[in-house]
Amino acid sequence: MTSLPPGNRWALIAGNGRFPLLVLEAARRQGTDMAVIAIREEAAPEIEKAAGRVHWVSLGDLGRAIELLHQEGATRAVMAGQVKHKQIFSSIKPDWKMAKLLLSLATKNTDSLIGGIARLLREEGIELVDSTAFLQPLVPEPGVLTRRAPDEREAADMAYGREVARQIAGLDLGQTVVISERACVAVEAMEGTDETIERAARIAAKPLTVVKVSKPGQDMRFDVPVAGPGTIGVMQRCRASALAIDARRTLLLDRAELVAAADAAGIAIQAFEP
Repeated sequence: MTSLPPGNRWALIAGNGRFPLLVLEAARRQGTDMAVIAIREEAAPEIEKAAGRVHWVSLGDLGRAIELLHQEGATRAVMAGQVKHKQIFSSIKPDWKMAKLLLSLATKNTDSLIGGIARLLREEGIELVDSTAFLQPLVPEPGVLTRRAPDEREAADMAYGREVARQIAGLDLGQTVVISERACVAVEAMEGTDETIERAARIAAKPLTVVKVSKPGQDMRFDVPVAGPGTIGVMQRCRASALAIDARRTLLLDRAELVAAADAAGIAIQAFEP
């Protein structure tokens, strides 16, 4: 194991979307400074303005990322922002450390890959921490979050969809299903939530209900279910009238803006006990 400088210093491993920016803002408010390891294929350029120290690495450069974490003296890290699963099968070339990790995995799903990275970081003396540690106000408790509660049709679709989604999530295939009149229209795989909703809209002409769940034994250090104002925009465009999520295991990016957008669109959101 490489020796580390003394003290507990934090680093952020940044993927795409608003999640990494929100972590940086919240950490700063709480008096924590973070160096950033930004994934070149995913992280937004705005990260440069939000952090004092940003290092850009390619998705396959695991060895370089670990070197930079040591260079920053990081002993704790937060992984925030999605890294699209399909990137594993892209043309990105892994360095020897990433290649060795990939060869050691029995399966190439999200849990095994990021779990392997977490184990490797721990061996290097870097603890991967709950990705919502600085963002607890954005993690909802059970209940209806919008002015409008789900109607009878939507409630039935949510109940059915949660049964289906839990099975899919248990296989680590995806965390979202789209339901219409208690029929499963679309199941998320590698494409992500927005594309799943859009695909469902192309298939079904009737109103849709979106159900997003956490995995059984969800590891809050990575791959946490996320919804944001953009999700509401896609739902409105695709005739989806209700969203079901897991309480305490879902991150609502820009929560106030998300709920306001849902209210304006007449979309019902309910958080359920996992």
